[in-house]
Amino acid sequence: MSELAFWLVAAITVVSAGMVVFSGQLIYSAIALLFTLLGVAGLYIFLWADFMAGIQVMVYIGGILVLIIFGIMLTHKIESVKISQTNVQRKIGAFVVAVFLLFLASSLGSAPWFQMVTTEPSETVSTVGKLLMTKYLLPFEVASILLLGSLIGAAMLSRKEG
Repeated sequence: MSELAFWLVAAITVVSAGMVVFSGQLIYSAIALLFTLLGVAGLYIFLWADFMAGIQVMVYIGGILVLIIFGIMLTHKIESVKISQTNVQRKIGAFVVAVFLLFLASSLGSAPWFQMVTTEPSETVSTVGKLLMTKYLLPFEVASILLLGSLIGAAMLSRKEG
């Protein structure tokens, strides 16, 4: 049953990622990106990376995707509700993707795969939380101050000069 759930989550992720690329409407691409990011969080859960799955949902869906949707909806120069985008150079992109997929398939087929039976790991959230609040507290706080500074800088740059 877990294998079926994995393939379902993987299929949702790949199909919605294709919809992000091939959709003609920006808002539909953003909504498909929501399902892509949720699928990636689901794949993290299958890898026993529960902390990364939580961060994926909080940061990428809760922050960045909401920012993208607000950016689409609140753009001042929109005159119609239908926002569309066109993909240029599809043939070149398709060729590059086909070459990459052929290389990837040949690499996967010729690689010697090491298989080992392992036990399920325990939860990782408490261990990561303890490390962030003890050993790596200073780099964590420096990164938060850097992000705060970049947010203030972006707000200052976006202000209208009056």
